[in-house]
Amino acid sequence: MKRLLIAIAGTVSLGLLASPAGPAAFARTAAGGPAEYSHALCEQNADTCAELYQYLGRYTGHDEPSVLFYSTVPGSGNNDVYQLTLPTDPPALPRQDGSGGTFNFQLHPAFWFGMAMCDDQSAPNPGGSSLGPNVPCAPDSDSNIYNSPDPASPRYIGLHPGTAFMEMQFYPPGWAPWPAGNSCSATLWCAALNIDSLSENMNNGELLNPTCAAITGYEYVNFAFITKDGISQAPANPVNATLATYTPDPARDLFMHSGDHLTVAMRDTPDGFRVVIVDRTTHQVGSMTASAANGFGEVRFDPTGTSCVDIPTNFHPEYATSSEATRVPWAAHSYNVAFSDEIGHFEYCDAVSATTGACTAAGVNDPAGTDGDDAFCFGPAQSTRIRIGGCLGTDVDFDGVPYQDTWPGTFRSARLDAFLHPAPVRFTSPVFDGGFNYQRVAFEADLPRIESTCQRFISNPAGPSPGSGCVNPPAGASFYPFYSTTSAGGQCQWQLGGPYIPGTANEFGGSSSAEFGPLLPLFYPSSNGQPTFRYNDFRNVLPVNPCPA
Repeated sequence: MKRLLIAIAGTVSLGLLASPAGPAAFARTAAGGPAEYSHALCEQNADTCAELYQYLGRYTGHDEPSVLFYSTVPGSGNNDVYQLTLPTDPPALPRQDGSGGTFNFQLHPAFWFGMAMCDDQSAPNPGGSSLGPNVPCAPDSDSNIYNSPDPASPRYIGLHPGTAFMEMQFYPPGWAPWPAGNSCSATLWCAALNIDSLSENMNNGELLNPTCAAITGYEYVNFAFITKDGISQAPANPVNATLATYTPDPARDLFMHSGDHLTVAMRDTPDGFRVVIVDRTTHQVGSMTASAANGFGEVRFDPTGTSCVDIPTNFHPEYATSSEATRVPWAAHSYNVAFSDEIGHFEYCDAVSATTGACTAAGVNDPAGTDGDDAFCFGPAQSTRIRIGGCLGTDVDFDGVPYQDTWPGTFRSARLDAFLHPAPVRFTSPVFDGGFNYQRVAFEADLPRIESTCQRFISNPAGPSPGSGCVNPPAGASFYPFYSTTSAGGQCQWQLGGPYIPGTANEFGGSSSAEFGPLLPLFYPSSNGQPTFRYNDFRNVLPVNPCPA
């Protein structure tokens, strides 16, 4: 439900998704026309979407603890190869009262590898403004770096070429199924290529026209599952996407087992950005190219019109390198090449409304009763395997399952930890151009962006006490996960969890507050022609790469 809302005649109906009949039952056929389906609406909290620098519509934010990779060597910004081990679930099954084990779908509806992409129809300056014309994006080029806070500078960030953000996402098995939930299968993982754009001119505040926004959202996503033949199963662009775009196809899509060892290779090609996943355990291969042939496209930026136009597009990476200057100007995060976990999207719920999808009987995470984040919920009967009820809305008070001692390595007893908690996600640092390592890494968490107590605004507008209330761990959380390194198969690998993961080599301070570092001031274009300065992240830049592949 957090990913795809069924729209009937342009009206979003949460209740339809709560029905066991499923979303397919609510597609309708217009007279003489094709079936009408809804699309991924980021304003409705879809976890396929990047975190915006500020709220649009009903969008409520994502918690994305990340590892960033920096290099000034050309090629580091447009091609990567990772080794990844999909985490296993524990022997103990989750229980409705929270006394059982914790499965991956409860900790993260997705985790992903990211990279900035070109999109001339996306923020910050689509259509141009009084500050200057829209500068076309030159693929794979650091000529796209416009990172000055001075509006008089020819490199002012508001004149930055249009930017999208690619997230190569992986989805855990076991609970409510796609396209409404977060699992492709009862027991198998799947993956999808997402490219996320923002249809806003940040220099004057213009947004995509309401007719088109009702179809695509202001923050729109090109989406395609990784398939075994590399051909998308339906149009990937948000204008022409159908229910099939978001419905897994076991006959065509790449499905993977927990514990499988993968090679994830991502690079630009003349046909567009391409991802190839090789499952080293099962010897299966899947791929996807962000090409016009696979139905990828930009949404024409038209603030005053009444139409919605897809521009068939071969998407390409934006930059040649990956440094602090290679930003996505509209995103809360500061980065280009990165790994991120998507956390903070599961709370137990003991009863779900069949008409609204809201929680009607609070679960163990809300002993005082239901609250505002108990939305986008599923009951036990709607699960593919684990028969528990829960909600996928953003956990704005940080009291859900991902903010407890539920992560790998949070129990001192390795035996008890392995019985109740999943294995950690493990991945290598990326290499580019056949084997070059990144020179430096950083840790970044966007907690300030989503904490209601945080005074994020430094200037334009200015808060009374910038930085006050911006804390790590967040208020309400019993625990916040952090990255550490280990050695597996003779390689240094990253992992996310607690301080007691067996074989841990480096904990980078041993807590989230030590690892993610101080508040990071970032500047963004603003509609009054001046930059706005905000605290959206904690960031800690290391002078070296402590875990080269």
